[in-house]
Amino acid sequence: MLLAESFFYYPNRCEYERPCDYGLRFEDVSIGTPDGLRLHGWFFPAESGPAGTVLHLHGNAGNLTGHFQHVAWLPAAGWNVLCFDYRGYGRSEGRISRSGSLIDANAALDWLLARPDIDPERIVGFGQSLGGAIGIVLAAQRPEIRGLATDGAFDHYRRIARWHILRNPVLLVLAWWVPLLMSRDLNPIDFVSRIAPRPILLMHGTADTVCPAVMAHRLYAAAAEPKELWLIEGANHYQAMQEMPEQTHPRLLTFFERCVRR
Repeated sequence: MLLAESFFYYPNRCEYERPCDYGLRFEDVSIGTPDGLRLHGWFFPAESGPAGTVLHLHGNAGNLTGHFQHVAWLPAAGWNVLCFDYRGYGRSEGRISRSGSLIDANAALDWLLARPDIDPERIVGFGQSLGGAIGIVLAAQRPEIRGLATDGAFDHYRRIARWHILRNPVLLVLAWWVPLLMSRDLNPIDFVSRIAPRPILLMHGTADTVCPAVMAHRLYAAAAEPKELWLIEGANHYQAMQEMPEQTHPRLLTFFERCVRR
């Protein structure tokens, strides 16, 4: 099982960009986990009186230095943001695993809840790709997450691994066995209904070549109200956040504000 998971995750320790490249104020933070690891993160304070706090759960490949750009606009819009690396990614200790990533997400949420400058009633989640899968399980288990938006999330670990392997002749020969050995636990499709009555927004590009849009349809069908499915015509993986900010930013802000409205 551990060998199969090693084929699934793509962490590295490269540094792609830093907050100073975007003129962002930030705190370099260390987050402890219950099993004794230290996770690296960046906390970005809101530039004005915060509307709330966004816990960002990044996607699979690389590390937070290649993903924080998707939420770098939020502090100027009045939201605190915590970005962090799962175990084995970037400067975080340990080795990535499915159960370990959920431990890490819980530790990041607990770190936010322990800060006196964070309103515990105004925390939302934003998970992208793998982070969307982790975020669904986290939000289902932790009512402190007042709502969750996902971008390009998949519905099932074995299903997404099989989908990629069937489309790559090299993987089909060398790694056909990977889905068979992967754990059956912590699949988003089994948890998404438990987020209600808190809201969920499922963003997905119709031309996503990393996580097919049919997975968003499955998650939406399994979710309970209140729920939104936002299909972005012609968008590939992450493309909407990178190239269509005039559409994505206002929609996300409206959703987050609704989540924390008292």
